[in-house]
Amino acid sequence: MISVNNLSLQFGKRVLFDQVNIKFANGNCYGVIGANGAGKSTFLKILTGDIDPTTGQVAIEPGKRMAVLKQNHFEFDEVPVLDTVIMGHGKLWKIMQEKDALYAKPDFSEEDGVKASELEHEFSEMNGWNAQSDAAALLSNLGITEEWHYSLVRELNGSQKVRVLLAQAIFGNPDILVLDEPTNDLDIHSITWLEDFLLDFKNLVIVVSHDRHFLDTVCTHVVDIDFKAIKLFTGNYSFWYQSSQLAMSQRSAANKKAEEKRKELTEFILRFSANVAKSRQATSRRKLLEKISIDDIQPSSRKYPAIIFQQKREAGDQILRVENLSYSTAETSLFKNLDFYVNKGDKIAVLSKDSLIITSLFKILAGELSATSGEFKFGQTITPAYLPNENSKYFQTDDNLVDWLRQFSEEKDEMYIRGFLGKMLFSGEEVFKKCSVLSGGEKVRCMISRCMLASANLLILDEPTNHLDLESIQAFNNGLKDFPGTVLFTSHDHEFTQTVANRVIEIGPNGFVDKLMTYDEYISSEKVMEQKELLYS
Repeated sequence: MISVNNLSLQFGKRVLFDQVNIKFANGNCYGVIGANGAGKSTFLKILTGDIDPTTGQVAIEPGKRMAVLKQNHFEFDEVPVLDTVIMGHGKLWKIMQEKDALYAKPDFSEEDGVKASELEHEFSEMNGWNAQSDAAALLSNLGITEEWHYSLVRELNGSQKVRVLLAQAIFGNPDILVLDEPTNDLDIHSITWLEDFLLDFKNLVIVVSHDRHFLDTVCTHVVDIDFKAIKLFTGNYSFWYQSSQLAMSQRSAANKKAEEKRKELTEFILRFSANVAKSRQATSRRKLLEKISIDDIQPSSRKYPAIIFQQKREAGDQILRVENLSYSTAETSLFKNLDFYVNKGDKIAVLSKDSLIITSLFKILAGELSATSGEFKFGQTITPAYLPNENSKYFQTDDNLVDWLRQFSEEKDEMYIRGFLGKMLFSGEEVFKKCSVLSGGEKVRCMISRCMLASANLLILDEPTNHLDLESIQAFNNGLKDFPGTVLFTSHDHEFTQTVANRVIEIGPNGFVDKLMTYDEYISSEKVMEQKELLYS
């Protein structure tokens, strides 16, 4: 359906892609992955025609309609929400406008009648009479309630706008659906609905996402941008990641015989295929792993940071006690009468429909905010480390990275400090980069270095994966799973939350739910769902 032929892209002396040849077939979902700066979004823009390649071409099967998730959240500010969704089907929207213009003419002629009849026929063939109800259903499924459907888009908040633009992209069953970070700002229910929608979608999907669970659920193939090339792999993200790690370890085992390597890879494919067969994406069009060639499995050039949290002191049995803790702003009560113990070894996912509730709680525990009432107390052996969601106040300086990190360390030796920066892939002259020029992802990596430097036995992490690439998220995920201490965290990353948390606390303005279970168990429990409703009613 889409054929990419001899495609290259060059900016000055920098070559992003070189001689790329790849085909995207109908009925598959392709997850585009690559390190930050590799050119994922740029590649999508070439496919959609927003950017011209330096050489080569993109050929789309004639007559096929492509829909793209818009990134400009202000483009439709003056348009009603329902109309914005329908505008995703450009041809249908144009016919609707032409019809309305004809019927509004004061001097409606016989010729106009003939034209209107033709438009009505075409409109009917495109299922136009159901356009409004279909658009409304999409919006409702994505959490935009009916009261907003006739509002202007500018009246919505950022999260709602993202959902409207997503509804716009998937409206009208496009032949080709191109999605760049579609899960951003979506809650778990909207993400699950989108996953199910894409699992049932019969046409071509090309998606960029940092959400590993989402990629694992919906993708039949991985498109890997690496070594200035773009290669296609059958399977989902986890298969690609685990197979590339296996190939890397095999490459370092120089003395291992070729037959042994092949046997190891074959057993890996069979084992992974068996796991996939039990999962949600095991539909007929996703049973593709048995077609994989051993030769397709290759090591990646990606560098993964070394995120290793070590405790300077093992915690005693008393970790944290929260008693009748409440917090209110001038406008509203965010939470009240929080009462719970944190036990040794707990890794608690803190959830809420209102992220301000969690951020306020974590700031109170970190000493950056005073509670309205109640109290909390850490055990005598506890050394906490806090990773905030908003970190700009930490970087209002022209210090270089070495001097910045040194202020948080008892050990001032430069090589010692550089060691922690090196673990987060700041090497060579990069450690002398000024704080004032750091990107969002670089700031988070610096804050993680600061957390590792603290050698804490209790970590408090507010959306730690924000701004990170897949490699850093994977490394962070592994680091927390291996951490022997206690963790309080919140994250929109499903895989991160499921694989780290052994306990879930959800907080609403009317109370809280505290369950000793995994995240997947929590979100699938009907009994929990009944209790949750009371938190926000």
